[in-house]
Amino acid sequence: MTKPEVADGVVHKLPPDLRQALISAPAALAAWEDITPLARNEWICWVTSGKKSETRGIRIEKTLSKLKSGMRRPCCWAGCTHR
Repeated sequence: MTKPEVADGVVHKLPPDLRQALISAPAALAAWEDITPLARNEWICWVTSGKKSETRGIRIEKTLSKLKSGMRRPCCWAGCTHR
């Protein structure tokens, strides 16, 4: 069985936990595929920049929720410094 393709960011590769969360949320996945690679990069960097595993889990859930509600980039965050 092959894994479904999910787009990466520009600089960052999609981490397995965020990938799985997106696959399990079709509306968020559809939004993910609709945003630009730079926007995906911002979400990936925002999720992975949390130092604690609890923070990362919270950010993954917020990513799904915000994508479903139509947000295209993380709000109130300085942005990815890796561009």
